[in-house]
Amino acid sequence: MTAQILSASPIVEQMKRDLKSRCETLRNRGTVPSMCVVLVGDSPASLSYIRNKKKVCEEVGATFNLLQLPANISEHDFLAHIEKLNHDPKIHGVIIQLPVSEHLKRLNLSNLILPSKDIDGFHGLNTQHIYTGTTNLKLLIPCTPKGIIHLLKFYGVDLEGKHVVVVGRSLIVGKPLSMLLSNFNATVTLAHSHTKNLEDITKIADILISAIGKAHFIQPKHLNPNKKTIVVDVGMNTVNGKLTGDVAPEVSSVAGGLTPVPGGVGPMTVVSLIENLISATENQLKG
Repeated sequence: MTAQILSASPIVEQMKRDLKSRCETLRNRGTVPSMCVVLVGDSPASLSYIRNKKKVCEEVGATFNLLQLPANISEHDFLAHIEKLNHDPKIHGVIIQLPVSEHLKRLNLSNLILPSKDIDGFHGLNTQHIYTGTTNLKLLIPCTPKGIIHLLKFYGVDLEGKHVVVVGRSLIVGKPLSMLLSNFNATVTLAHSHTKNLEDITKIADILISAIGKAHFIQPKHLNPNKKTIVVDVGMNTVNGKLTGDVAPEVSSVAGGLTPVPGGVGPMTVVSLIENLISATENQLKG
């Protein structure tokens, strides 16, 4: 028996309808939600990610702007551009597309955007919501963790009392996701590349989430076939020019449910970003 494929497609369509309606309400009040992506350089991978964001943004009726800066831009000029966007009342959400040029990496990029416009959800004041126990998905919290919760809820995966193993402890996914899951009353184990006896830990998971960034790292041996584990694959790896996840295809024979790559967590992250944009615009109008 093969795992149920937990595709993002039906929930993305449902969320886009809802966001379109919220966007229309804002337009009727004289405000068109508008986001700006700041790109340093011209990385083809970054441009591809940006195209996906632009597409969903425009599908719901919001405005998309791209500010493309030269790779060798000075720190002073880069910060001046960010400052200008922070204070532009026509721009409601700003993201800095990663990675940036080496000489800009020493900046505290997470906190450069005003918390009210930080639609990536990386600013300390936004991530703080997660650490203080929120389950409110309309807050500006990191998009991949938010998207994963939306996806699990859509497929009726109950988190309460479940043992969730998250493999990978990045500040963008693993750490905020593990805290958010615990806010929904899951019991969470945060594992990583230095975890000993990883297979013993993953085998007792009701839900296994891999965000370690290694192609096909999770193998059938990591799962107990009797548990019908729900497997969420956050990996975005390229093998022979093809996008592939952290989870080997063979895992579908032992899992209960599995998110595809592409077509799973990636689209959920993008639609959650646009959800953050609409929420940010609504909040700014209230403010």
